[in-house]
Amino acid sequence: MLIQQAHFARAVLGARIARFQEARGRRDVGASAIELAIITAILVGLAVAVLLIVTNVVNQRKAQIEQNNGNIP
Repeated sequence: MLIQQAHFARAVLGARIARFQEARGRRDVGASAIELAIITAILVGLAVAVLLIVTNVVNQRKAQIEQNNGNIP
């Protein structure tokens, strides 16, 4: 699932970059730069969310290991 999300994020970012390059040729860089900044902020937010989820899972597994003294079947 995480790989699918990464592919989606890459596709969205690629589309934004293509649109930015097209707008640069039309001298409409300001609006595209703002859009690119917004998309980048959203992607950073998603990355932080994934980081928090992974951190929580790791911390939960750490507690299980300590409770079982490392004897996890």
